[in-house]
Amino acid sequence: MSRKFRRTKVREQFGAAPYRIGSDGRLEVMLVTTRETHRWMVPKGWPIKKLGPLGTAMREAYEEAGVRGEGGPAIGAFDYLKVMRKGPNQICEVEVFPLLVQEELEDWPEKAERVRRWFRTDEASAAVEEERLQMILLDLPKRIRRDG
Repeated sequence: MSRKFRRTKVREQFGAAPYRIGSDGRLEVMLVTTRETHRWMVPKGWPIKKLGPLGTAMREAYEEAGVRGEGGPAIGAFDYLKVMRKGPNQICEVEVFPLLVQEELEDWPEKAERVRRWFRTDEASAAVEEERLQMILLDLPKRIRRDG
């Protein structure tokens, strides 16, 4: 029997959940807008082989959100449909790494293309569309170390 559908390959991406402790002692997470649809999202991107998963996530946080800091072990993954400019849309699974923000830059590579904003974790969860990402953001305070 022939199949009438083509199996879609899931593409891998890596993302960062940049966070800080706000003045009220509550954890805040930074989201950025996507370039095409202007939805709120964590900084993320395609694998950069020489950097590895965490390094890729940290590079995306710098390029898309203008933040640098200390990364930690992956805290979850979510999938979404990436709208492509050319070719078919892609189903992507994004592995998310926490990033304790130590530096917030005034200027960064994609500043003119995106908006960045700090959210409380419950607000960030409500701002994103992907259900698994919503859970990752809600659980962020439980998933990170507060050693320091």
